[in-house]
Amino acid sequence: MAFNTVTNGERVHISFFGCRNVGKSSLVNAITEQKVAVVAPTKGTTTDPVKKTMELFPLGPVVLTDTPGFDDVGNLGALRVEKAQQILRQTDLAVLVVSAETGLQAVDRQLCQLFKTRQVPYLIVYNKSDLASAQQDTAEKLFVSAKLGTGITALKKRLANFKLPQQARPLLGDLLQPQDLVILVTPIDSSAPKGRLILPQQLVIRDILDHHAYCTVTQPQELALTLANLKQPPRLVITDSQAFAQVAKIVPPAIALTSFSILMARHKGILTAAVKGVTAIDRLQTGDKVLIAEGCTHQRQCTDIGSVKLPAWLTAHTGKKLTFSFASASAGYPTDLTQFALILQCGGCMLTSQEMTNRMQEAKKLQIPLTNYGTAIAYLNGILARSINMLPAARQAYQVAQRNAN
Repeated sequence: MAFNTVTNGERVHISFFGCRNVGKSSLVNAITEQKVAVVAPTKGTTTDPVKKTMELFPLGPVVLTDTPGFDDVGNLGALRVEKAQQILRQTDLAVLVVSAETGLQAVDRQLCQLFKTRQVPYLIVYNKSDLASAQQDTAEKLFVSAKLGTGITALKKRLANFKLPQQARPLLGDLLQPQDLVILVTPIDSSAPKGRLILPQQLVIRDILDHHAYCTVTQPQELALTLANLKQPPRLVITDSQAFAQVAKIVPPAIALTSFSILMARHKGILTAAVKGVTAIDRLQTGDKVLIAEGCTHQRQCTDIGSVKLPAWLTAHTGKKLTFSFASASAGYPTDLTQFALILQCGGCMLTSQEMTNRMQEAKKLQIPLTNYGTAIAYLNGILARSINMLPAARQAYQVAQRNAN
């Protein structure tokens, strides 16, 4: 992926929900000024979610998603509604499209309640099929006509100025001062993508530059030489989690050390939950089932972190015969989590903050411990306290978790 490309996981996801034939597809087409979604008078024309990326200033890069009608019927209709529910898990801002002629229906009210339950901010848009009605925008109601193109500019402005809670979640920049030096340890092995850096590494480099600090990128084999050649110690060393054990032996204790995965968990809003849940590793028993969940889909290799290395490390650490289940991408995440004793989540660079929050909340509701790759690997290597020492909220949460575990 190019440095100037914004992944969907870092975009704000704005999804359009509502009953069939209320104008969701027409509205998405009007906002994007493209024929993104098929429009027809037949109910249920949209059978699968349709996505389109664009920029909405000052909000920034977004993904607009058109969804099937929530009032669809029959066996196929139920599958379409399930698809719409999957999109809601990823949604940062929901737009409920309502017919201006009929007003809110029972399904619309159910959707509003679902948005509130999921803690998803939402906006209700009343779509007019013509200009016969005299409805005007008010503080409570926004009227548009997707068919005629009226009210679209006002809607785009309302969306672009929406304030979302996860926009305030930092990655790294708040830990740095201008001119700080950061060492990035990025192993180039068989699991590294050919010809590019992985997304968390790209995001960290950009955040460093945005805050007028600078970085040096090296591999574990050259780390000792890199440190020796510096005139002054770096502010921080950030490593790929798989190299944690090797890097921790090289980096002096006085230098702060963490991983890309831990910073991504912070950025996605699950780090506190991850450090609370990681001590559950020591409570695993023979026969327990562990879910290892990744946000992307890729070809598995013999050195794969999720399906090979983590199961081996957990088995060696616990000395128990564990059962592992694997999930890839958003659609592959299980709907029934009650079977699991622990959920081990990747850094989530390809998932939205809202989806990561949903996963965290579902696990908490079911009292299932949840942690993430970087947190777990640091814990297994006995260096988690050091790896989160510069992050006060995570450090405090881990101290509480340790006391409770003892």
